[in-house]
Amino acid sequence: RILVTPGTSPAMLLLFGHLLDAGDEVVLSDPYYACYPNFIRYAGGVPATVGITGHDGFQLRADAVAGRIGARTKAILINSPSNPTGTVLAPDSLRGIAALGGKGGPVIVSDEIYHGLTYEGRDRTILEFTDHAFVLNGFSKAYAMTGWRLGYLIAPADHVRALQKAFGNFFISTNEFVQWGGVAALREAGEDSRRFRAIFDERRHAMVAGLRALGLGVEHEPTGAFYVLADARRFSADSRQLALELLERCHVAVTPGIAFGDNAEGYLRFSYAASLERIQEGLARLGPFLAGPR
Repeated sequence: RILVTPGTSPAMLLLFGHLLDAGDEVVLSDPYYACYPNFIRYAGGVPATVGITGHDGFQLRADAVAGRIGARTKAILINSPSNPTGTVLAPDSLRGIAALGGKGGPVIVSDEIYHGLTYEGRDRTILEFTDHAFVLNGFSKAYAMTGWRLGYLIAPADHVRALQKAFGNFFISTNEFVQWGGVAALREAGEDSRRFRAIFDERRHAMVAGLRALGLGVEHEPTGAFYVLADARRFSADSRQLALELLERCHVAVTPGIAFGDNAEGYLRFSYAASLERIQEGLARLGPFLAGPR
């Protein structure tokens, strides 16, 4: 049931090409990972978004998903831990969303690339709640193997052969030496991965505290991945313009919320995948600018 792919993005491209016909809908949250709608549209599909908010910790609720399902819904796409919000979906949400899929209903696609970077409680997978789901994952995050391009797709048994045929035509194979790197990570890097997680957790607390001290809104502390989506609307309603000003005036790079959907406009995404010293320096640079006249 596992297809090893040259990165997780090719696995996603392969999957949506396999699942979608022209006009089929994929239900997903807004905010979303910026590439999701592009993959869906490239395969001829239509993104059908469900707005989620910081007031609710950016949780995607099963009842909201159910309300978006229509006659053309082919799939429900979830991402936990999430980019850009850092949210880990609650077990009840996973269970409820899983119940919406299955035979005769939309399939569940779960992007779990940030598994291994959960800071409160244990990692949860959609496969705890249903077998009829597709799981996307890879080695770039939990094992810090960005650039190796090693991912995988877990598929229901009745879809595997068709996916294998498409994979052979599009990608032929995944580089053998890269796969051996993945084997080494699985066999030998467990302790390193746990150590990385503890370091990220320290940075997470520092980032959240620093952003709050600057007046940026973080209602619910994110508990996964390495991102904070902070409410910057008290400073500007135009996240793209504000991000550009922070880059030009403070030399601090952040991502404007609008890149992740209309529901994230007015927010900024901060990454703590940098040293604690660089995070503290970046926060220090932002202080005078945000405190000044606008």
